[in-house]
Amino acid sequence: MRKTFNDILKIALPLLLGGAILYWMYRDFDFQQIRNVLFEDMNWTWMLLSFPFGILAQMFRGWRWRQTLAPVDEHPRSSTCIHAIFLSYAASLVIPRIGEFMRCGVLKRYDNVSFPKALGTVVTERAIDSLVVMVVTGLTLLLQIRVFTHFFDETGTSINSIVGRFTAAGWLVTGICIVAIALMGYTLLRKLSIYNKVKDTLRGIWQGIISLKDVHNKWLFAFYTLAIWGSYFLHYYLTFFCFDFTANLGLMCALVTFVVGSIAVIVPTPNGAGPWHFAVKTMLILYGVADVQALYFVLIVHTIQTMLVILLGIYAVVALGFTKVVRANERRI
Repeated sequence: MRKTFNDILKIALPLLLGGAILYWMYRDFDFQQIRNVLFEDMNWTWMLLSFPFGILAQMFRGWRWRQTLAPVDEHPRSSTCIHAIFLSYAASLVIPRIGEFMRCGVLKRYDNVSFPKALGTVVTERAIDSLVVMVVTGLTLLLQIRVFTHFFDETGTSINSIVGRFTAAGWLVTGICIVAIALMGYTLLRKLSIYNKVKDTLRGIWQGIISLKDVHNKWLFAFYTLAIWGSYFLHYYLTFFCFDFTANLGLMCALVTFVVGSIAVIVPTPNGAGPWHFAVKTMLILYGVADVQALYFVLIVHTIQTMLVILLGIYAVVALGFTKVVRANERRI
C-alpha cells in the first residue's frame, strides 16, 4: 500500500506542481488568440528547421553514451542507445527523471548491458552536462552584465524592490519550487541509500563514474558534448525567428534565455513545464518583449517541442519492437 501511494505521489506531485505554475501564469490569458498566432502570425518554416537539431541533440547523446560504456566493457548497438534516449525523454514527461533509469533498462533488455554500469555512465554524463551549463552560465553572465546593470539603473530596481513587488501568488510559486527541489534531493538521497545496500550495484556505478578517464578518443567525446548542447541551443534559437517580436532580439538574448531555461528545468515537472515557462518569459520581458507576447512564445515553443519529444518516444517504441534481443553469448556490433 505504501509503495503504491509513493508511486502515485511520484506521478501526481510533478503534474500538480507544473499545473499550478501554468495556471498562475495563464489564469487571465486569452487562449483564443493562440489560433491567430499559430496560423496567421507565426513563421512555421523556422520551427520546422529547428526540428532536426532537436533530433540530433538526442542522437549525439546516444552516440556519446555508447562511447562512455566502452571502457567498462559494454558495447551496445548505436541504434539501441539512440532509441533508449528517445524513449527516456518521452517517459520523463510522465515521471520526471524516470527516463534515466528506463534507458538503462532498455540496454539491459535488448543488448544485455549491465544495468549498474549503464547507470554509472548516466551519472558521468549528468556531471559533464552540469559542468557545461555552469561554464556557459558564467560566460553568459559576464557577457551580458551590462544589460542587467543597465536594466537595474534605468528602472531603479533593487533586490528590496523586487522582493517588495512579490504578490502572494509569486511567493507561493517560489515556495513550491523550493520545496520541490528539496523533495527531489531527498528522493535522490533515498535512492542512493538503497543502492548502498547492494555491493555489486555500487561497484557497477563506480565503474561507470570512473569510465570517463578511459574513454577512447576524448576529442570525439568533447565533440559529442559540444554537439549535444549546440544542437539544443539551435533547436531553441531558431524558434526566435518564428515570431516578429523575438526575431530581432539577437543571439545573446537567445543564449541568456536558453541558459535560464536550462536551469529552470531542474525543478521536477514534466519537461520543465511551468518553471521553464516562468523563467524564459521573465527574461524575455527583461529584453523588452511585451508580457502577452512572451506568454505566446513560451507556450507555443514549449508545447511544440514537447510534441516532438513524444513523437520520438513513439518512434522508439516501434523501432525497439523490431529490434533483435541480444543474448549474453552473442556479439554486439
